[in-house]
Amino acid sequence: MPILSTLRRSRAASLMILFATLGLVGTAGAFGACSDTERAADDTAPDSTSAPIVRTPTYGYEIVATYPHDPKAFTQGLQWHDGRLFESTGQVKESNLREVELTTGRVLRQQDLEEPYFGEGIVILGDELFQITWQNGKAFTYNPKTFARQKTFSYDGEGWGLTTDGSAVIMSNGSSTLIYRDPATFKALKAITVTDKGVPVSQLNELEWVKGEIWANVWQSEQIARIDPATGNVLGWIDLTGILPAMDRSGNEDVLNGIAYDAAQDRIFVTGKYWSRLFHIRLTPKS
Repeated sequence: MPILSTLRRSRAASLMILFATLGLVGTAGAFGACSDTERAADDTAPDSTSAPIVRTPTYGYEIVATYPHDPKAFTQGLQWHDGRLFESTGQVKESNLREVELTTGRVLRQQDLEEPYFGEGIVILGDELFQITWQNGKAFTYNPKTFARQKTFSYDGEGWGLTTDGSAVIMSNGSSTLIYRDPATFKALKAITVTDKGVPVSQLNELEWVKGEIWANVWQSEQIARIDPATGNVLGWIDLTGILPAMDRSGNEDVLNGIAYDAAQDRIFVTGKYWSRLFHIRLTPKS
């Protein structure tokens, strides 16, 4: 996506929806739908029939290790597969697919995405690496060993993030909807709506499948939603506030946007657009 002056218009337009959603989730989770006056009355008039407030669990993080990351990479997708780290970057004329050396951040190989395409999320399923585009309505598959392009698919709407449950390709489009697609044809199979206590959660972006859950970062925030793929319900939130120090931020749309899971070693990696660091994190309970 172009930098702020030509930032994703649809995303910018829907940012108000995000703020409204987060505000609504916070209100619903903490207080229900009552007013301040009603809450005050409730505090002074015990009601033995009132159900206890149930909040969606929120987890903090512990940094296990920090690695270099290309600060010029407009990260759109991150994938760990067979001991190798793959990354997709965005911006027209700058979009590419790359394999990155974890310990040094060095780009081992790279496949540029030609104009007018704007690269987005990636996922590897079987012997194919899938890459979607933002507003171009095209998805591509590559040989993950050579980056040779194999297939081209078309789809309607925007493309943001990708993951897989091992059978279907799961795609986000910036809304609260996740679309399951047939990897052979890229045709939509079904869709689920992501909600927290019944409130839709929009701006779902980069995706990762982690131990039977879909993890999705919420665009322009440092929050990751843990989603039940069967129901779309948010099972928990991961709060990564402050993970990238202020001194390392440029203010140039350097937001969280990269989740990769190494199932073999049970490692979680996160990074962001134009971040100079990639983090291996461990979740911690948060009161």
